[in-house]
Amino acid sequence: MIKKIIFQSVFFSFLSLEKVFAAESGGMPQLNPEFWISQIFWLTITFGILYLVLSKLILPKISANLESRKSQISDNIEAADKQRDESDAKLKEYEEIISKSKNEAKNIYNQSREKALKEINAKRDILDKQIDEEIKKAEDEINQLRKDAPTKINKIAIETASELTKKLIGAEVNNSSISAIVDDLSKRNGEKYYGN
Repeated sequence: MIKKIIFQSVFFSFLSLEKVFAAESGGMPQLNPEFWISQIFWLTITFGILYLVLSKLILPKISANLESRKSQISDNIEAADKQRDESDAKLKEYEEIISKSKNEAKNIYNQSREKALKEINAKRDILDKQIDEEIKKAEDEINQLRKDAPTKINKIAIETASELTKKLIGAEVNNSSISAIVDDLSKRNGEKYYGN
């Protein structure tokens, strides 16, 4: 780059020779061809020193800085890749844990459901047995009441007839005759109501 600048400055100075000769008469000493060699000498020394300073001091620092940044960027990329791989592994592990948890929850639900159904069925069986027993007891009681009902009705009828007769006639009547009449009526009507 410095060489290019030097070349361009020399090239442009030779292109403007006509103007230089014209300007020489105007009193510009830098355009006087007699000072050109010393100017080119000092120009070469100045740009040479500048080139040496740039190439030996400044450019190595810039270059080292660029290399440092490049290595830091590559380290950061490697760390990011490593963290991405770790996060992918963690994500896969997390998904496996969720899948296992779902399966376990499903199994626990199914087991609990089966257990609850078994308990419900067992309780239903017990309840059915108890209901059957209660129905049987009620039927036995009804049958017993049916058997005992004519006797009780007869007894009540005899007592009531005896009381009514006593109130109507004013004298006590023999219970055996009332009992015979009530028995006869209950036998005739009993077949109709009780099926005996």
